[in-house]
Amino acid sequence: MVKWAALVLAIVIGFFVAFLLGYVVIPWLHKLKFGQTILDIGPSWHKKKQGTPTMGGILFISGVLVSLIVVLVTDRIMGGDLVAGDSLVAGSVKTKFYSGIIMALAFALIGFIDDYIKVVKKRNLGLTIFQKTIAQIVVMAGYLASLHMAGATYMYIPFVGNVDLKWFFWIFGAAVIYCTVNAVNFTDGIDGLCASVTATFAVAGIVIAIMRGVFGVSVLCAALFGSLAGYLIWNWNPAKVMMGDMGSMFLGGMVVAVAYCLDMPWIILLMGIVYVMEFGSDIIQIAYFKLTHGKRLFKMAPIHHHFEKCGWKEKKIVYVFSFINIIGCIIAVLLVYFGQPA
Repeated sequence: MVKWAALVLAIVIGFFVAFLLGYVVIPWLHKLKFGQTILDIGPSWHKKKQGTPTMGGILFISGVLVSLIVVLVTDRIMGGDLVAGDSLVAGSVKTKFYSGIIMALAFALIGFIDDYIKVVKKRNLGLTIFQKTIAQIVVMAGYLASLHMAGATYMYIPFVGNVDLKWFFWIFGAAVIYCTVNAVNFTDGIDGLCASVTATFAVAGIVIAIMRGVFGVSVLCAALFGSLAGYLIWNWNPAKVMMGDMGSMFLGGMVVAVAYCLDMPWIILLMGIVYVMEFGSDIIQIAYFKLTHGKRLFKMAPIHHHFEKCGWKEKKIVYVFSFINIIGCIIAVLLVYFGQPA
């Protein structure tokens, strides 16, 4: 299949699957009364969102999967192999690609269980922190083990090249995955924010994957971008559906999968700078609260709630945060471009 046609097809299919599925899934979620529960600790004006259908992540998860299946199967029938491409280590490339998708789906399953407990069992906090952490550790261990067996324990650093992490691969990987998945989850706090920020990440992923010669990853990012665009039609303020933990944890897994497929997990710091801001603000808030015995640095954490408390409208926060993430993505693209060996 012509590579550019594969990209366009992935975006288009992802978009229409996610968008059209909304006409079926959202009424179904209403019927099942799978409505969002708004905690009292959140901004008071969020109470008007009480009952908005959650678990809407199924829209873009379906979009990504259907898009990938159609594009990759079509390419295979035509005698191509987009995932492996021209790589000399096709086995390693395919392992990172498919194990990354499986990891994202496994995180989505954890999120689904969490959402189910909140909505159906009426336990507002869902899984306990201990239960969720143990489940995440199991998924992380399985994913990292698959990379280790494929010999993908190295990391590419611009201007330097591939650096073998050796035993540090495990510690570094666990920290990257755990922080990223939960940071993306924190970003899902207002209408359209998490999906918009992740869409900018996906676009940058398309560009960098092409530069890195892993075109299959660019198709994955294209499917993700198209699916999020279709989902945003339903999630834009005022949202008709929310992604839930199932959706946000899937996106966290996808962000990790793309970064590792590019051999650059560090790039999340730039391409996902908003995730870093959200996660970091929460940690700083907790630390400051304990050190000052009850004082708060931000009006509320994560930081998007701080700006809400300052009077910013949800749409303004989405626009500004997405723009900030675009800047981070541009820096990442330029760094990779100019950092490639001559």
